[in-house]
Parts: sequence; C-alpha cells; structure tokens
Amino acid sequence: MTKTSLLAASAAIVLGTALAAGALTPAVAKPPKPTKIPKVLEFQTMVGLPTTYTGTQNPIRGVNGGGLPWSIGEAAGELKEDGHLEVAVSGLVFAAGPNTGRNTVASFRAIVSCLTSDGSVENVMTGLFPATTGAAAEGGGNADIEADLVLPQPCIASIVFVTSPTGAWFATTGR
Repeated sequence: MTKTSLLAASAAIVLGTALAAGALTPAVAKPPKPTKIPKVLEFQTMVGLPTTYTGTQNPIRGVNGGGLPWSIGEAAGELKEDGHLEVAVSGLVFAAGPNTGRNTVASFRAIVSCLTSDGSVENVMTGLFPATTGAAAEGGGNADIEADLVLPQPCIASIVFVTSPTGAWFATTGR
C-alpha cells in the first residue's frame, strides 16, 4: 500500500468513526423551530365603561363596573392559550364627574373572563400594574399589563377587562 492510499484509508476510518459516534453534524442540519403558542384572543380596541354599566346595576359575567363612566383612547393586546396576557392601554380616564378626562387611579389590573366546559363563568385576575395619573392629553391613563394566568381549559368566549385595584372594570374588549 502506498503512503497516499494509507493516508486516504486512515482519513476514511477517522471520518466514518466520527460520523458513527455523532461527533460531526451534517452540514444540512437546521435548528428546531420554536414552538408557537396559539392565540386565544387578539384585540386592537377596547370600549370604556358606559353609564349603563357603572356600579352594580349591570355586571358582566359577575364583574361590576366602576362607579363612574370611563373612556379610553387606544388599546391592544393578546391572550395566548398558555395564559400569557398582554394588554396596553392609553388614555383610560374618567368620562364623567369631577375628574373628567383624567385618571386618578395609580394601578390597574386585568381580569380574563372565561366560560368553562360546564357553562359556568371563571374570572381570573392579574396582580397590580402601574398606571399613569393625570390628564389623558398629558399621558394620563396609560398602562402595560403583562401576566401569566392559569386559565380553565378550555377558556371559551374569553373577555378581557381592565379594572381598578379592587376589580371594578373601566374598559373591556369589544366595541
């Protein structure tokens, strides 16, 4: 055997051993795709609390309205199947009363309301998130809410509320 063929044979043995042992990865290998978690709800609008729903007169799925009407500038958010919730609101302020056009509430929460498979309602609440106070024109009523919630499975006909620290709603999904 010549020196060249001996080197070629040795290289083939080393390469074959490395491949068999998994030490070399084929050049065509691709990284695994990240698992995408399905969205249960995505929204670009919310509606502020109208007078008809203030207080205890017309609760929605057991959630009472705030004591006075509220209006909202912009809102967007999404709820994922794993319970991850993101909500961004701007200009969520009183629509009536002595503080019209202003937010005096320093923290908001969110509630996700689900219908369960047996037809009952289950409301799941986030912790507190800071909200800007002051006039909407000056940046009052802005908040970003992000939380991981344990939702019933399945969570049917979900509704997202932005609420006071005690759970009275100021804005909800829908139009």
